Amino acid sequence: MSPTGERPETTGAATGEQPGGPGVPGRPGGVRRLMLRSRHSVRLRASAGAALLTCVVFCLGGLLAGSHPFGPTTRNIVDLGQQYLPYHAYWRKLLLGGADGDMFLNWSSGFGSNFLGDFGTYLSSPFDLMVVLFPADRIELALYVITVAKITAAGAAMSVLLLKLRRGPWPVAAVLGTAYALSGWTFNYGATVPMWLDGLLAFPLLCLVGEWARAGRRPVLGPLVVALAWIANFYTAYMATIGAAVVLVVRLLTADGSGRRRLAGLLRAARGVAVGIGLAAPLVVVVYMGTRVADPTPEVTFSPAAWTDVVARLLPGTSSVATPALHIGTAALALALTLPFNRDLAPRVRIGWTAAICLVALSLQWEPTHLLWHAGASPNGIPYRQTFVLCGLLLIAAWMSTARGLPRTPALLGAGALLAGTAVAARGTPDIDRWTYPAFGAATVLAVLAAAVVLLSRRYGAGARLLLVLAVALLAVAQAGETAASGARVEQRQLARVSWAPRLGPWHEDMAQATEQKDDWPRHRTDPGEVPGGNDVLLVGGQGADYYSSLTAEVYTGTLSSLGFGYYAKGRHPVSLDNPVTDAIFSIGTRMHSSPTAPVRPDTLPEATITSTDMAVPPLVTVRPDVSLPAPGVRFGDSAFANQELLLGATVYDVPEDLKRTSGTKDTITLTAACPAGSQVHFWAPEYQGTAALNGQRPVPFSGKLPAVRGAMQALGTVPASGALRIDLHPSAKVVLPRQPVGCLVRDRLDSAVRQLTATGATTVHASGHTISAELPAGSTGTAVIAAPRISGWTCAAGDADPVPAEQYLGLLAVPLDGRATSISCTFRPPGLRLGGAVGAAALLSLVAIGFWHRRSRRPSEAEAGAGAAGE
Repeated sequence: MSPTGERPETTGAATGEQPGGPGVPGRPGGVRRLMLRSRHSVRLRASAGAALLTCVVFCLGGLLAGSHPFGPTTRNIVDLGQQYLPYHAYWRKLLLGGADGDMFLNWSSGFGSNFLGDFGTYLSSPFDLMVVLFPADRIELALYVITVAKITAAGAAMSVLLLKLRRGPWPVAAVLGTAYALSGWTFNYGATVPMWLDGLLAFPLLCLVGEWARAGRRPVLGPLVVALAWIANFYTAYMATIGAAVVLVVRLLTADGSGRRRLAGLLRAARGVAVGIGLAAPLVVVVYMGTRVADPTPEVTFSPAAWTDVVARLLPGTSSVATPALHIGTAALALALTLPFNRDLAPRVRIGWTAAICLVALSLQWEPTHLLWHAGASPNGIPYRQTFVLCGLLLIAAWMSTARGLPRTPALLGAGALLAGTAVAARGTPDIDRWTYPAFGAATVLAVLAAAVVLLSRRYGAGARLLLVLAVALLAVAQAGETAASGARVEQRQLARVSWAPRLGPWHEDMAQATEQKDDWPRHRTDPGEVPGGNDVLLVGGQGADYYSSLTAEVYTGTLSSLGFGYYAKGRHPVSLDNPVTDAIFSIGTRMHSSPTAPVRPDTLPEATITSTDMAVPPLVTVRPDVSLPAPGVRFGDSAFANQELLLGATVYDVPEDLKRTSGTKDTITLTAACPAGSQVHFWAPEYQGTAALNGQRPVPFSGKLPAVRGAMQALGTVPASGALRIDLHPSAKVVLPRQPVGCLVRDRLDSAVRQLTATGATTVHASGHTISAELPAGSTGTAVIAAPRISGWTCAAGDADPVPAEQYLGLLAVPLDGRATSISCTFRPPGLRLGGAVGAAALLSLVAIGFWHRRSRRPSEAEAGAGAAGE
């Protein structure tokens, strides 16, 4: 055994040669090829075993939880139902040619949004292409299969990495690979945020890239793997890259070889990562540029969790978004804890891996390194998104300590003491579940039995192989049973604690059919209104305001907020507004309405009654003769009613200036005023929580809770013939009202404004892909206003003029008119695409040069050795 605690063949990895390769006398090439085939076979068996076990255990967890597709209960909690499911539905539609837009622009959401940025954030994983294999009414099943495929691939990849780091029994590598893929991080975070699962897969793959770089192999494949990881999900790939760098540093410091050789390996790895990220730049830069103009969420100050709470997350069944989900299985954790005590390993191996794990654990809790892990910004929501890296390091430690056999009794006793200390320290912490200690105890018993069987096999030669098989089976049962039970409890606890959306059912299907029948894009928009979940238009079609994305543009959220729209997710999720004035502004000619026929439950398929309202609206492109660009003095004020009128270009509200506010009972506030008889009363109070009722009619609920939730303007009813109105407020929190909370819409004024805008607006509108064009009446002057947000990336032209960056008018696209042009056209190109393309092209040239240089520099014998090592 070498001083590193590894057998001599691993030291050859640092030189790029294999045992029995060139330079080793007396070993024919045929024997070497047989050894390599055997190594291939071992890794194939390990990866297949890990994949099968991972798939079965994850599905078993869902079966125990009673969730779809194994039960009636929804899995669509928080963003899984509001973002990932709708985006995958739209992705399928786009791939099969039925979407309003293309890879650059999504006309369905947000009145026109940057789809390439959303694609790079949510849909760029190769696994997501599987969505086309499923019918439109099986999107939930498609997303579940994609989720399982990613998790399964992560388990297989980790098993291969373990065997690459150190030879050992492939069944154990398969079990530990499964433990990595089904860690607490996967059940608590990854399974409900499927895009992060690409980082779970990226970590072992990037560690393999580091091993190739250390050995001077695969200089072309390595950057391609890096590029694929960063394209699939650059956010968690960034974290996985940091984790792989930690693994590489430990490997370089604990392996034999000169300092020069170590430095060369490190530089090769850095080169491969740089080229790989460069290849991903066309997408990564677009996403980055999208984040720069996204609506900013409130700044978050990181508060580390209590260490007892962190330790508790090592145990099964624990669940929280405020602490790191570290559960890897009791048996696997016990094996990892043997590493510091395992004297069969060289001191620098024990110290190196133990120090790496401790430092990474500390980095989760220290704010500067917390910010480093999260690319400089503390995230809203889950603060420990990088935990999968620490889980991976723990499982690498478990493998390094046990790959050559079960550690000796002192190491087992030391691990047992640490494990018992963990269980004691976790008592009383808030994340502990009633099933935590029973599952922990059962898994511990099975792990002890497995260790006893291994020790017994050492004493009895006859039947030792059968005993070892039994020990591995006990290990697998301990891990699988505990993990499945833990996953089921995590899923059940999440459903009880967080917001959820029901499964897709008749409500969505009926709304999709009704919306399709009414759709008349681009003559006007058809807004499906609100259906259960979020990103409604992505699920059921149409073109609406509802849009939930990490890249929701600040200009879009700001414009809609000024007009009385509401939002969730601290501004990242603007929602539809049922208001005739904004419908006219954004050319919403048909508005769908739906109401459930029964209470919506997490274990039933929702049904609803669906109706629609048609309205005469101006075209998507209108002409404002009295508006000259730029118009720096024209801006929104503090009244949503005045802002709507400003953008519409007409006075349509009667806003009572003599609104009186009186306090009635302890929980009631009354607003009184006078408005024109027959006008429609609208109430706007973005921060108000409670109900509002007009003249004793049905109370209308409001749910403003800034900064997270902004309440939308809502209609309360019609002013009676007397002209007197009384609004009774029943607040559930402190009442904060704007200067003008009440506006009375006079419909005749609105109808007149619509007729005027229609008469002077575009005669024809064309929208396809990422372009929009319109034919205008001859002699049009002033400004053409397009009912789409002026997000970054638009260029426009009037007539035959050259395209220039688009102007904006109160947040919407605008084109100056000189009276000569009879048409306008605008084209959208995602910001950063040109820069990213240039970087990607340079990286591709670099990769070609690296490949060419590598082939030219190898001597025939080295080429033969490299070919023989391809299995590594």
